[in-house]
Amino acid sequence: MADEPPPSAAPPPPPPQSAAEELPVAPPPPPAAEVSAEDSSAAAEASPPASGKEKSLASMMEKDEAAGEKKAEEAAPVKAQVVAKSVVIKEEFTGEAGAEKKEKLKVPESLVSFKEESNRVSDLSDSERKALDEFKLLVQEALDSRSFTSPPPPPPPKEEIQTSSSAATTAAAAAATEAQKTEDQSSDVSTEITPPVAEKLEEESTEPAAEPAAPVEAAAAASSSSSSEVSIWGIPLLEDDRSDVVLLKFLRARDFKVKEAYAMLKNTIQWRKEFKIDELVEEDLGDDLEKVVFMHGHDRDCHPVCYNVFGEFQNKELYQKTFSDEEKRTKFLRWRIQFLERSIRNLDFRPGGVATIFQVNDLKNSPGPAKRELRLATRQAVQLLQDNYPEFVAKQVFINVPWWYLAFYTMMSPFMTQRTKSKFVFASTAKSPETLFKYISPEQVPIQYGGLSVDDCDCDPEFTFADPVTDMIVKPGTKQTVEILIYEKCMFIWEIRVVGWEVSYSAEFVPDMKDAYTIIIQKPTKMTPTSEPVLSNQFKVSELGKILLTIDNPTAKKKRLLYRFKIIPLSD
Repeated sequence: MADEPPPSAAPPPPPPQSAAEELPVAPPPPPAAEVSAEDSSAAAEASPPASGKEKSLASMMEKDEAAGEKKAEEAAPVKAQVVAKSVVIKEEFTGEAGAEKKEKLKVPESLVSFKEESNRVSDLSDSERKALDEFKLLVQEALDSRSFTSPPPPPPPKEEIQTSSSAATTAAAAAATEAQKTEDQSSDVSTEITPPVAEKLEEESTEPAAEPAAPVEAAAAASSSSSSEVSIWGIPLLEDDRSDVVLLKFLRARDFKVKEAYAMLKNTIQWRKEFKIDELVEEDLGDDLEKVVFMHGHDRDCHPVCYNVFGEFQNKELYQKTFSDEEKRTKFLRWRIQFLERSIRNLDFRPGGVATIFQVNDLKNSPGPAKRELRLATRQAVQLLQDNYPEFVAKQVFINVPWWYLAFYTMMSPFMTQRTKSKFVFASTAKSPETLFKYISPEQVPIQYGGLSVDDCDCDPEFTFADPVTDMIVKPGTKQTVEILIYEKCMFIWEIRVVGWEVSYSAEFVPDMKDAYTIIIQKPTKMTPTSEPVLSNQFKVSELGKILLTIDNPTAKKKRLLYRFKIIPLSD
């Protein structure tokens, strides 16, 4: 009851809906009874002019509300938690940019050049469902006939069995004659030699009779085997509905042509046996290439994101260690397949689950087509992936793209299918962060690519994937201030960055009390492209007020501002 305002204190009106839509939302919004004076004044400014009587009435209401709020503050104790947080954006325009109309902040729209199909059987068209049923029938027949596994050894021909039997009979007769001669020479010796000879004869005479039974036993074992013996990516074929998701990948890779999809599946299973994939997954191939290919975060549609950093091969020692001869290139290929196989086994193959990977290819400082060894290894890897890992790419985004790669793509694009080309997105160095943010939230993008995400480590960072980031544009020649209202004593922690910087940044705390002084947390500092990409800070708030984070963009280019914060209440 102490947290509720007294009955005499009427709550101020909430801000208009139109005004609230222009502001970035800070979770959670303040309740109607706890809206700050700043919010009330903003609402008053947004309302139409009032008449003389209305002004007088409003003045009386404001006095009553002020008196009620004062009594409430005296009666109610200070809360030990944050009761409201709001973010207000103010822009000061200078020069010609001041004439521009303010734009509403919009959530980045995802590009729809390629829309991933559903992997639910119920969402398939009639023709696609029919193709899947036919495909499953072929797979079942192959499992029953063991076409996916090595066939049992064929039984020996009858002529061979008869020949071996006659040979054994001849050998037995010769052995008997020899035994008779030995018996004539010495009866003592015959008693020692005859039993072993007899046993040998019995073994030789019984062996041919046992051979025809071996194929029968193998056939019985084959008939008793189940389809669970054939698995791909850890999913047993035709065991449950996850198998449908696997089979749909092969069907889509072959445009739902059943026979071609079946041939592809059969070849893939055979290749996996020859390559010993299940054993490869468990091998330790070292961690020399962990910076070349790595998984980090998820995109906006929950696909895991894989980063391929080709610029790492500018390191001559690493390049020679990886590609200098055929043996090392083969090891690289095995490592790449192992990495992909492990990543795939973490996917969700249930209907409706995420069973594809978002690929980011960083071409900054890439060695280029002049490196023959890299070109050969890449070509071989791409061929294997295309043949044996169908439909595992949700999107292929190429960032920091040099001119020569675009020229190469222009030559190769006529040979690509429209489906493949629809998954490709290219971005220059200047557009790379913006392009990534269209598909991946900034809190999921690594710092080196313009985001605020850091690797999980023992340093226990203040912010994780779960802490959302506010993303906005600072227009050319403008100053943008982020106001964060503080309603309780707390520890205020934040981090901020402007991609590429070239701006001035300052931070200050303004108390609510009229006679209080503004506290400078960070004096205006010019940030350059070589400055720290992310600034982190914290401030102990001992009285009510607001935090101001100001970015001054004097350049003729728009800048992207990213920030996030958290509030830790302080106990009395």
